[in-house]
Amino acid sequence: MSARLSKPLVLPNGASLKNRIAKAAMTEGLADAANCATDRLATLYRRWSAGGAGLLITGNVMIDRRYLERPGNVAIDGPQTDQQLDALKRWTAAAREHGADIWAQLSHPGRQTPKMIAAEPVAPSAIGLDLPGGQFGEPRALLNEEIGDVIERFAHAAAIAKQTGFTGVQIHAAHGYLISEFLSPRANVRDDEWGGSLENRARLLMRIVDAVRAQVGSGFSVSVKLNSSDFQKGGFGPDDSAAVARWLEARGVDLIEISGGSYEQPTMMDMDGLEARYEEEKRESTRQREAYFLTYAEEMRAAIKTPLMVTGGFRTRAGMEEALASGACDVIGVARPLCVHPALPAQLISGGVDAMPAFEKTLRVGPGVFGPGSSVDLIRALNGFAAMAFFYQNIFRLADGRDGKDRMALLWAFIRHQRHEAKAAASLEPA
Repeated sequence: MSARLSKPLVLPNGASLKNRIAKAAMTEGLADAANCATDRLATLYRRWSAGGAGLLITGNVMIDRRYLERPGNVAIDGPQTDQQLDALKRWTAAAREHGADIWAQLSHPGRQTPKMIAAEPVAPSAIGLDLPGGQFGEPRALLNEEIGDVIERFAHAAAIAKQTGFTGVQIHAAHGYLISEFLSPRANVRDDEWGGSLENRARLLMRIVDAVRAQVGSGFSVSVKLNSSDFQKGGFGPDDSAAVARWLEARGVDLIEISGGSYEQPTMMDMDGLEARYEEEKRESTRQREAYFLTYAEEMRAAIKTPLMVTGGFRTRAGMEEALASGACDVIGVARPLCVHPALPAQLISGGVDAMPAFEKTLRVGPGVFGPGSSVDLIRALNGFAAMAFFYQNIFRLADGRDGKDRMALLWAFIRHQRHEAKAAASLEPA
């Protein structure tokens, strides 16, 4: 039995997580055509709850159906019907069957809304994504009154989450989604109260946190997922992140999850780790560890006392215990391995397993599939998308009551996923 992993964590609001392992947020794609929760989501989270994690954080729960991260997102948008409320309650009841907390990750994708969802996404400024393929439309800048509407939508979604049995929310301010875009001086070039200085660029996040807290009260957990860095020259960096964390602590946030990257620099999804792509951003001490963002967490720990969660790269019980013992973080986030083996948290805590599978070493399609002369970047990108499809297919398997698969034909998984997303987008009911 791991004493450190099994130790409960009391949050600043007095709520207690039963242990130090969290199922980190992963987009599920299991909502219906009206972006409502489904019984498949309940089945999936019942599996994860039985797996032993103390905290389950959902994938993106969108606050505006007009702008989705993908077609199968759950959305809490406007007044909810009895049917919608009941579906959310079934989801949370399943997740809480074994004593886990469940937090809804509330999100707005901003300019990272796929073109098949919205031809013209919204963003702090009319600056498009620097990505090939034409999957995302050119954004328009949000008007002042629209920013106020975004804040109200986050607060409304949090209130519904509390009403339907969620024990907390995580405000998604990382990975290049809307709040992260406001924080970034590369994506946000506004010259009004929402742009310019870091204080202005962080205003949207702070207003959302305040509005959410006003809706849910002090006993409900409010957390934030925050980039340590965008890993882009001239972007949001570690010093900015530490400053924002101090402001969040002053507002009584209950937990901050440290992450990094965006669609343009997908650090959080890099199958090779940070070493290869972000050499100058990475500390030597971090290269010797499992977790991608642990050094950034140590720097943030020096600035704040708010509980910290680190996700990404953890694979061994020893590595997790070391991170907790050092004080760098208070919660260990685990994501992709749980798509295949949902019982891993309980096995790690009991000592039944010493390490989780390292799928990063096997999930490669191979350069031969892409033809002669394919660029390294193309091969890398397609390998990343194929690996993501592998985990999406396993999420669907768990949601259907089946076991995960350690191996599958990656090209088949990629093609099947693309077809599924296109069909789901075509079947969406009008927002």
